Amino acid sequence: MPLRAILAYELNGLWKSWLIRAWLIATVLVTFLIVTTNWAVTPTARLIAQLLFPYLVFPWFLVVLLLGLNPVTGARLEALSDGILSRPVTRLEYLLASWAARVTAVLAALFVVILPAVWIVAVADRPGVGENDVTLYGIVASLAVVAMVLTFLVSIGFFAGTAFRSSMFAAAALILIWMPVNLVLHTFSLEEFSPISLNQSLPTLLRTPWHEGQSAAAEPAKGEDMQAAAEQAANFLNVLAGGSAAATRKDPKFYERGDYKDFSLIRVVLGYGVPTLAALGLTTLMFSRRDL
Repeated sequence: MPLRAILAYELNGLWKSWLIRAWLIATVLVTFLIVTTNWAVTPTARLIAQLLFPYLVFPWFLVVLLLGLNPVTGARLEALSDGILSRPVTRLEYLLASWAARVTAVLAALFVVILPAVWIVAVADRPGVGENDVTLYGIVASLAVVAMVLTFLVSIGFFAGTAFRSSMFAAAALILIWMPVNLVLHTFSLEEFSPISLNQSLPTLLRTPWHEGQSAAAEPAKGEDMQAAAEQAANFLNVLAGGSAAATRKDPKFYERGDYKDFSLIRVVLGYGVPTLAALGLTTLMFSRRDL
């Protein structure tokens, strides 16, 4: 009962926060712009990968990281200490409930917007883009791995907030460490560790059938598979500044820069799942030993 009560309280507080509401509105806007500007020109696998780009690469990972920082930092921790020391709840119950609330809020913001968009793109008859090149397995697996990456980001934010205590310092440290490391891992096309490489590999996963040999949909993306990551980020900023979203469709070579013929869903699950569990375990260990 204490865990459920804290979970409900945290979810209610998250829903009332300006960060979640502004993020949800911005997500709807960006998703709508991506769909409308690519409706008649972009194949289905590419378009779905573009829809998931902001969650994996830029800019929504910043929001997800910030959401993971707050429960165990600053004034919130000082207010919490009285409740924990008087023993109505344990430290583990508080940590698990707070972490679960943030993961639930992040995944809800993802699926509420992305599921309708992906369904419309996948089933609509869009003239000029050819046959539907995605499979049901590919869609389910792609959404699952994106959800896992977001859960991982919440968890490392949770860990950083516990380790550094100051939310501002923790946010700066995460951003300064995460982005260079991500770029370095991306140079080796490690989709199981780099969200940039994972986003590159999504068309391959989206075309994968339930069984090998079921269809030719599992062929990796070639030639015109997607816009470059830098242009996609520039496109997002251009839209926010009031520019044209179609102005950045110049270099469709993003997927030519990595070879994902040997894409393994198991490696991706382990690559993000194990660090998520490790971050949550270390957070629990540090918080349990901390003086309140």
